[in-house]
Amino acid sequence: MLNQQAPSRARHWVVVFAVTLAVLSYIDRVAISKATPYIMDDLGLTKTQMGRVFSAFALSYALAEIPSGWMGDKLGPRNVLMRIVIWWSVFTASVTMMWNGLSLAINQFLFGAGEAGCFPNLTKTFTTWLPSNERVRAQGIMWMSARWGGAFTPILCAMIFTVLPWRAAFLIFACLGVIWAVFFFRWFRDDPKDHPAVNAAELALLSENRSLTGSHGDVPWRKLISNRSVWLLWVQYFLITYPWYFYITWLSTYIREYYGIQDEMLSARYAIFPLLFGGIGCILSGLMLPRIAKLLGSTTKARRVLASSGFLGASAFLLVCIQQKDPLYGMLAMGMASFCNDLVMPCAWGSCMDIGGKYAGTLSGSMNMMGNMAGFVAPQVGGIILDATRTTATPQGDYNMFIYTMAAAYFLGAFCWPFIDPTKPLEQTEAH
Repeated sequence: MLNQQAPSRARHWVVVFAVTLAVLSYIDRVAISKATPYIMDDLGLTKTQMGRVFSAFALSYALAEIPSGWMGDKLGPRNVLMRIVIWWSVFTASVTMMWNGLSLAINQFLFGAGEAGCFPNLTKTFTTWLPSNERVRAQGIMWMSARWGGAFTPILCAMIFTVLPWRAAFLIFACLGVIWAVFFFRWFRDDPKDHPAVNAAELALLSENRSLTGSHGDVPWRKLISNRSVWLLWVQYFLITYPWYFYITWLSTYIREYYGIQDEMLSARYAIFPLLFGGIGCILSGLMLPRIAKLLGSTTKARRVLASSGFLGASAFLLVCIQQKDPLYGMLAMGMASFCNDLVMPCAWGSCMDIGGKYAGTLSGSMNMMGNMAGFVAPQVGGIILDATRTTATPQGDYNMFIYTMAAAYFLGAFCWPFIDPTKPLEQTEAH
């Protein structure tokens, strides 16, 4: 009897590349949050102006989501990811050359246009390189890594700021992106069958994905736009991203001003909690979903229950955060809000893969576009609220008023998921 060939594990390297890029993308976007007080001092910016800078990133990120997701479906993620990582690394480095609020906003607009293609194209790689039973777990690992990359960025920046000017951090992070792009382009192939490290047994494991590889630029836009689940995915992602943007924009300034913590390293340690706890929520959700699905007898029910619970829990913990005067308890409560926030992430992105199928890049791009439209709104709303509520007693502005709007967004998001069918394909692919 002949020994059966064991499947190779080349597909696991795809997860490694996705994890490292997710970390880099969050390092690059969270760095500006930690540097905000220095940037505002150097460039003489108000909170309203700085809010516009944050929003410039989110606006271009949102507008470029669908085109970059479509490009991944049409051209393949290998070429698209290499180009966009080089692009955003250039604009990460050029932050150091900005001289006023307008120039910085333009820089962040162009930076956001580059970063927009990251997660839709990584989702595309998972759709073609991973069997269906590994995809949601991979999404959980990737988002956990992204969150943790962002969580520890304030400490990395604080360490750099103690020995170098704040601009040096952006140059270091830009170089890391270029290195990733070179290694990825050399190793990755859009179709697993073209990769020399993939053996016949691993190809057989991925046989269900054969119809999902190759060019798929003929997106069924009418079906996408008329699909109720797609619309609700867009709405819930807008509502979950509105409060989440606080964690990567105003958080460091909030800790410094609301709790009066001026020590750079101590502030950075408190800033860890939201994204650190969020990462735990991501991986826990990815691991729990199969078990909950088995318990409830349905993947659809499992995603609906977990996502709705995540939204409601996040809203409740932000209300607890508002009541806390001690920075440790306040940031722990905000960390738990982020934990609940990220219980939703594998549910949402896994649904994009299942609903979108071979058009997963386009669908996930459209969902992320809607989320980052919230990212365009949230920092500006925050800056306006903070400047408008400045008094002698609260010269920094009323942060709690801003956080109440975040809690309300979470609460509304819970009512989307009972009406989403997260496993019904947008277009039933015929067997080949």
